[in-house]
Amino acid sequence: MKLFSPVFANSSNIPVRYTCLGDGVNPPLSWDQIPVNTKSLVLIMDDPDAVNGVFSHWILWNIPLVVVGVAESSVPDGAVVGVGTSGKNCYVPPCPPSGEHRYRFKLFALDKELFLSTNTEQKELEKAMGGHILDQAILIGLFKK
Repeated sequence: MKLFSPVFANSSNIPVRYTCLGDGVNPPLSWDQIPVNTKSLVLIMDDPDAVNGVFSHWILWNIPLVVVGVAESSVPDGAVVGVGTSGKNCYVPPCPPSGEHRYRFKLFALDKELFLSTNTEQKELEKAMGGHILDQAILIGLFKK
């Protein structure tokens, strides 16, 4: 499984447009080579370098298999958006207080759909995914103010 973006390469800088210094919209993402038995996709964007532990910027699940990416400033039709660390059900742009942070865009192929509340946070989502991950891919973007 592969995850990529037309606006930044793996382990390179996220363009300012997609951060708190720009428009703060999500970057476009694309994926391919999804396993045959996949029933749904999950996308998580988080910051493992946050001062108080992993900061969840964006969590989406039940992304339909007909979807092959996420357009800029959008959520795929049919996907459910959970609650990030900010307490919001939306993309929260990178905005580290100091230094360069890594932002992980993680895509998971699951063998089932998940029936979770929109109040679900990343840890609860990851627990629900347990034992159902067929494959995963990661794209890392970097940003510092």
